Amino acid sequence: MLQIYDSLLKGGTIVNQNGCLRADLGIRDGRIVAFGLLDETHAGQIVDCRGLHILPGVIDTHVHFRDPGNTHKESMESGSRAAVLGGVTAIFDMPNTIPQTTTESALAAKISHGRNHMHCDFSFFVGATKDNIEQLANLEWQAGCCGIKVFMGSSTGNLLLDDDDDVAAILRGTTRRVAFHCEDEALLRACTHLRVKGNPETHTLWRSAEAALMCTTRLLHLARKVERRVHLLHVSTAEEMSLLSDFRDIASVEVTPHHLTLEENESYTRLGTFAQVNPPLRNSAHQLALWSAVRGGLADVIGSDHAPHTRDEKNRPYPESPSGMPGVQTFVPVMLHHVHTGRLTLERFVDLTSAGPARLYGIAGKGRIAEGYDADLTIVDLKRQERLSDQWIVSECGWTAFDGMEVTGWPVGCYVRGRQVMWEGELVESFVGTPMRFTR
Repeated sequence: MLQIYDSLLKGGTIVNQNGCLRADLGIRDGRIVAFGLLDETHAGQIVDCRGLHILPGVIDTHVHFRDPGNTHKESMESGSRAAVLGGVTAIFDMPNTIPQTTTESALAAKISHGRNHMHCDFSFFVGATKDNIEQLANLEWQAGCCGIKVFMGSSTGNLLLDDDDDVAAILRGTTRRVAFHCEDEALLRACTHLRVKGNPETHTLWRSAEAALMCTTRLLHLARKVERRVHLLHVSTAEEMSLLSDFRDIASVEVTPHHLTLEENESYTRLGTFAQVNPPLRNSAHQLALWSAVRGGLADVIGSDHAPHTRDEKNRPYPESPSGMPGVQTFVPVMLHHVHTGRLTLERFVDLTSAGPARLYGIAGKGRIAEGYDADLTIVDLKRQERLSDQWIVSECGWTAFDGMEVTGWPVGCYVRGRQVMWEGELVESFVGTPMRFTR
């Protein structure tokens, strides 16, 4: 008998950035080949999706899997397992590993390792340094590279490039959208005295909203001067959002689930150093501005900024404690809960997590449910109620800042290029990940 579909997903509601459609979805050879009212006679596998919503695969464009060099915090295997169990089908990994991803050989080594250890598709940022500026034009177009990352403020690791002339040289010498961590390094150094030993609440005083705004302002004016596109990572302040609205011709914007969800005072009281991230959690006024940017279209993507550390490391007294929290596994349920509460629509969630990343970075064959596209699918139950817990987390760190949060909306299935890698909380197929492709 002729097999038309390898898999046929029956009776679900297909969601794209432009709306919802109740339909069956057919997959063959890893790609979407049809959707509508489809004949199941010639299907190899039939999956009942009645009552479920089928989204384009969620792409997390900001994770730190710590591999190589710090696999006691996270490895490619454990991080990608957390991703697919949370409904994420592809990730962009950051360069502040050991060794740093700043050379062609380091990038190639990570790609080779990822082919055998990733449960989801992947790509890697190359980090900019004073020593590799001349090589970045070549490095940014290496297979498996999603672009260049610049740390203008020191964060976890020792990648730092805060000189305006160097930043301008990077922008002039590259062609892809460059991603930036923006905190003013000079102001951070001048304000270290504001940190109070044992008091993580002073982290927000040290890494102030002013430090973020100063650096973002410098970058935007540099980018306009050299007429180059930039991408602002984990924007956390109202003032930055107000400024960015005047630079839409050259700047795109990322926000994170933790900045949208966790308020600084409550979080430091409840979590202590486990709430410590860069840039810091902010107060409700900043949070409201972030939500306004999400609803108004100023925010282009949501990235988790998954940055795990062990409990022992986070339990060190501030400021010896490292900044960062895990987020790739909780990304989808936390944001689906915001959909449930009416803070954003499901279609807007799709635009921020699949269509938006594909549009900004030129990802080939992903970001939409359309014929010929990769069958990357995040299947969710919008009515399912669950409680997030440390016990559910499979990252090496074994904890989440969202422990105890009651959510409505849950990922029940995950397909990567037509292969069912997660279903009902179980890893179904392992190590299917391959490097993502990009258009020039």
